[in-house]
Amino acid sequence: MMRQARVLLADDHPLFLEGVRRLLEDKYEVVGTAADGKSLVLAAQQLRPDVVVADISMPNVNGLAAIQAISKAIPSTKFIVLSVHSDPAYVTEAFRVGARGYVSKRAAAVELLTAMRQVLEGRTYVTPLISASIPAGNSSKRLTLRQLEILRLVAEGYQNKEIAELLKISVKTVEFHKTRIMSELDIHTPAGLTRYAIDHGIAAA
Repeated sequence: MMRQARVLLADDHPLFLEGVRRLLEDKYEVVGTAADGKSLVLAAQQLRPDVVVADISMPNVNGLAAIQAISKAIPSTKFIVLSVHSDPAYVTEAFRVGARGYVSKRAAAVELLTAMRQVLEGRTYVTPLISASIPAGNSSKRLTLRQLEILRLVAEGYQNKEIAELLKISVKTVEFHKTRIMSELDIHTPAGLTRYAIDHGIAAA
């Protein structure tokens, strides 16, 4: 009998995390869970899982930074991102840092097992929701990951100083990125940025 793949899960929403655990534990050995990126890196180093399934937006260290760190330390580990973010720039960045699967949280119950199987077989998986819901040529593709992160925080109501503290950058850097975002998207009010972020899956409604 083949050994079950060992899976480590990370998400800062306990109920969602428990749902993912229940979904996977019939077919895989769920060896642990983490609620933030820093804990995920430490758990991965200790448990050395075959697959990490992680959210992007988590406290302390975001999921993509955690994936990058784990990938360097344990090259054999495979990664699947499970996220509410549907902007293609997130997918591009996730694959750049080492992910091999990207599943929308809205479709997790239907798609995650398929993504697990394909990634373990050495293939890649991207949720069809993303390609279906985002029109080709979407201007947010031109935003950097840092700009997308700032746009999400603006949409969630954070002020410049709060964003600077959360991302550990200067207020001037936040202001610079906001100016670039507004110029790139041709949107010049906080309300407009919020609506854009929600419409394009960058922030939750």
